[in-house]
Amino acid sequence: MDWLEYENKAYDEGYLSVCGVDEAGRGPLAGPVCAAAVILPKGVIIEGVNDSKKLTEKKREKLFDIIKEKSLAYCVAWADVSEIEKLNILNAAMLAMKRAVEGLKPSADYAIIDGNKTPDIKIECEAVVKGDSKSMSVAAASILAKVSRDRLMLKYAEEYPQYGFEKHKGYGTKAHCDAILEYGETPIHRPSFLKKLYDKAGK
Repeated sequence: MDWLEYENKAYDEGYLSVCGVDEAGRGPLAGPVCAAAVILPKGVIIEGVNDSKKLTEKKREKLFDIIKEKSLAYCVAWADVSEIEKLNILNAAMLAMKRAVEGLKPSADYAIIDGNKTPDIKIECEAVVKGDSKSMSVAAASILAKVSRDRLMLKYAEEYPQYGFEKHKGYGTKAHCDAILEYGETPIHRPSFLKKLYDKAGK
């Protein structure tokens, strides 16, 4: 498999700086959505980098520092719960991706976006479905986004200890749903994501 197929195609077309972009946290019931953009040096493959969902937490943590060290530029950006509620989760994820790309210093002139939709950015870009398992820079971005979000959820776990955020990172596990029904929602919960849970519980 050619991890640099999409990057090399862009460079062959004359682009000078290619970034990969991915997000983490579209599915959880709590917490912001996080996006990352990464520019790797041309031709660089980082051993062990893959779709963040295919890696253990320990492996992601180790690669997090290696990616930051080897990248020419990276940016992690967010869309918070109020933006998720106002825009819907897809548009909030696009906003976080836009912020990540625009936060790159030096900037990119081409972006490979994970998924089937591209954010509203000023540079040329393409959407690649399952890009995090096809493109080295997108896979690197997926790791930065996932680790950054997981670390934030660990901080929330200290703030709201009864919800178990350190275990599920805000996803809708049975333990998390039970905690919401018992203790109510926190300011970091996404109200629109809880409707099904409340309906099912007859609340």
